[in-house]
Amino acid sequence: MLNNIKAVLFDLDGTLIDSMSVWKSIDIEFLADYGLELPNDLQSSIEGMSFTETAFYFKERFHFKESIEEIKSIWNKMAYEEYTTTVQLKDGVVSFLQYLKENNIKTGISTSNSIELVKGVLNAKRISHFFDTVLTACEVNAGKPSPDIYLKTAERLNVKPTECLVFEDIPMGILAGKNANMKVCTIYDDFSKNQDSKKRELADYYINTFYEVLEGTYEVLINE
Repeated sequence: MLNNIKAVLFDLDGTLIDSMSVWKSIDIEFLADYGLELPNDLQSSIEGMSFTETAFYFKERFHFKESIEEIKSIWNKMAYEEYTTTVQLKDGVVSFLQYLKENNIKTGISTSNSIELVKGVLNAKRISHFFDTVLTACEVNAGKPSPDIYLKTAERLNVKPTECLVFEDIPMGILAGKNANMKVCTIYDDFSKNQDSKKRELADYYINTFYEVLEGTYEVLINE
């Protein structure tokens, strides 16, 4: 999987950390404050959107009077404690990051989340030093499945897209990596288990934990 790879790029939520369930709870609580229920199609509607794009979507769909920045601020405050005290790393993350560091393979985070929450969880888990760069989708023109965030991360790391390996947990993220002409490994996440067949269709590799990369027991989905 790592042959000829000079940089490994990671999504954050559902990929490096088990945090997707946090957002469903936040969405339910946030909407309840306005007397609204969580629509069944909400998650599929916002999949891949940047933090800012999601705030725009909420404001337009639910006709909130708050500004985009106010909505984002509320979400950051609601999620910060969970991200810094409760959310856990995926199995094997630290061992894999140590391996990449020892083998001089560059690393980057390419996430749809807010920079405040990214920094909060990386510092809380003491893994920020493993990453050469962190980029949020709010810093590029379009969120996933647009390739923008992955292309920009590769540019920052001074590597070609074809020299990058992406780790993602949802179809829109996998498509973003593939649209950037990068190899993509998808990881099992309980939150997206109903999308597993689609994830397998789109990705090059599949893992349940990062230990499988180190052990060479990952699943190859497309012939190399």
